[in-house]
Amino acid sequence: MNLVLLGPPGAGKGTQAALLSQRLGIPHVASGDLFREAMKKGTGWGKEAQSYIDLGVLVPDEVTNAMIEERLKEPDCAKGVILDGFPRTIEQARALEGILAERGEKIDRVLVIQVSEDTLIERLSGRRTCRRCQANYHLLFNPPQKEGVCDRCGGDLYQRSDDKEETVRRRFRVYTEETAPLIDYYRRQGLLTEIDGERGIEGVQGKILSALSLSP
Repeated sequence: MNLVLLGPPGAGKGTQAALLSQRLGIPHVASGDLFREAMKKGTGWGKEAQSYIDLGVLVPDEVTNAMIEERLKEPDCAKGVILDGFPRTIEQARALEGILAERGEKIDRVLVIQVSEDTLIERLSGRRTCRRCQANYHLLFNPPQKEGVCDRCGGDLYQRSDDKEETVRRRFRVYTEETAPLIDYYRRQGLLTEIDGERGIEGVQGKILSALSLSP
């Protein structure tokens, strides 16, 4: 099964994709994770991606498409994949269709998680990440036991540049202007299901399972 999760940054795509990955036994492939790994390693793609992500704008399609295509060739994607953060443009969607067509496959369902801008700011501006082990925390919903210190490894916690309020607002505008047209694109193909992302994690998961005709 090949699934695409759409929604603005902070809508909960990563959380829901991870739960689906466990349920379906297929990998969760997040473009953001691919970018961060490349940036951490200092690759050419990583350095290029960093300059765009820091500004809160989309990484160019040619870079993103190439990284996704390379990832989908790995053996764990043979039975399907849950894509999170890709595609973000209609051009990327067409590229994905081409990549899958070469394998004799197609997209089975597109789920768009809808969340308001105010909710996104609350969720993202409170996020903190460990510099050492990359564990994630939230100042309101999942705070560390000691302020600024990772519970797991004792590393320093920091706020990612793309989680600052001004960047979150810019990212939301970018999503609305450039990514939202994908909703109509996939709706016309009969692939789209809209999910209320304002619910709790379990509530959103229940709606997703229902959309995929899976039992809770």
